[in-house]
Amino acid sequence: MPCDLPIRILIADDHDVVREGLRRVLERPPGWEVVAEAADGKDAISKALETKPNVAVLDYSMPRMNGVDATRQIRARLRETEVLIFTVCDDEKIMSECLDAGARGYVLKTDAEDDLLRAVEALGAHKPFFTGLLSEHLLARFVTLPTGKAPVLNDRERDIVQLIAQGHTSREIATVLKVSYSTVETQRAILNRKLDAPTSAGIVRYAIRNGLIEP
Repeated sequence: MPCDLPIRILIADDHDVVREGLRRVLERPPGWEVVAEAADGKDAISKALETKPNVAVLDYSMPRMNGVDATRQIRARLRETEVLIFTVCDDEKIMSECLDAGARGYVLKTDAEDDLLRAVEALGAHKPFFTGLLSEHLLARFVTLPTGKAPVLNDRERDIVQLIAQGHTSREIATVLKVSYSTVETQRAILNRKLDAPTSAGIVRYAIRNGLIEP
């Protein structure tokens, strides 16, 4: 069962019955509270800005704005709000788009109820969470090292990769490592080339594959 860590939650799904079911499940743990509900992506952004939840649980397929675009907007405006995609879509391309937009959790609606609770708990503590079929896809695709030598990172590069995978911005990384913003941006550009990972999603994959974060 989840711990008693207080978590404020936003639910966004265009089906009333899904939102009602999620509210019942997510308000069961002590200290957890659903602070807002939204029926489309634009409303999800508005409600998130209004209530500043710890975790936003978004469906991928929503009217007016899909889960990817809503995730991107929420993460850009509310850096402390983590996004969990809760969807029927088990496509790897869609999952990668969600990761690149800033989501750090992905749970299928066919997964067990406990997986949803564990996902929200993990994101409430700013830890990534993937489960079910998508977790298997991640492991199958990224745990096996590619042919040839894997890039060797120094300690500073490993720190930056881990912080990026944990969802930190370049300014936040600069503060944590006590370096300038421009230094972090330069290092990120080097890592993009070195890891052949032009997006944050690619860096997350590298971090999972090399054990820098848990899938």
